[in-house]
Amino acid sequence: MFKKINLATYSSLKIGPIVDVFIINEIEKIENTYIIGGCNNLLFSNNPPPLAMLGCEFDFIHIKDGRLHVGAATPSGKILSFAKKNNLADFEWMQKLPGTLGGMLKMNAGLKKWEICNTLLAIKTANGWVKKEDIAYAYRYTNIAETVFEATFAIKEGFDYDALALFKKMRENQPQQPSAGSCFKNPPNAFAAKLLQDAQLKGYRLGNMAFSEKHANFLVNLGGGSYEEARKIIDIAKERVFAQSGIKLELEIRIIDTISD
Repeated sequence: MFKKINLATYSSLKIGPIVDVFIINEIEKIENTYIIGGCNNLLFSNNPPPLAMLGCEFDFIHIKDGRLHVGAATPSGKILSFAKKNNLADFEWMQKLPGTLGGMLKMNAGLKKWEICNTLLAIKTANGWVKKEDIAYAYRYTNIAETVFEATFAIKEGFDYDALALFKKMRENQPQQPSAGSCFKNPPNAFAAKLLQDAQLKGYRLGNMAFSEKHANFLVNLGGGSYEEARKIIDIAKERVFAQSGIKLELEIRIIDTISD
């Protein structure tokens, strides 16, 4: 089954064509297809590869055998609400973090030292369960290549409302315009936002795309921004930061194109 989706309205960056997306309703191997979720850290070209997304069968959350079981299509807000209702700790960092579980697992999403892989126990793929010990992960990275359908997490009681308030405050400096979250990963012993600001890129605009005046590491769409403008301003940022600091910025945003670099 296919669903027609306008990526210019569905994706958080509000860029992309209208495409037919295959809806996955059962566990199966998906090849030569890019799996999307909430499209919160994706920049789509006008010619993306074949796309697919998990159906509502994979939007679930429950406790079984002392573990938290979560479907990969489950939104972060639903996970946070469940944790709050059931007094579960270590999910407070999901406050105001958009996305679905599958995408968060693939990029080891989080906020500073709080990352989703911290409490992960295992993921379920078409080839069965894979333990965390068999997954390589680091800051905003995992080597997960297969489609994730479900994951289990360790349970710890004690939902922390102080931590919830802290994470909410930490995200108050983020811009309200359409964006894909942090544009670049923080390099070792440095901050991407500081490097961009030092390179005079905070508030820098190219067409209808800009690095936010509120947070330099957020690439924002000011209205009608295009893929070409986004790619160009990203390249300008990389060149300027490298020229000034000698640091090569690495994208946190994922660029989805038939010809990907």
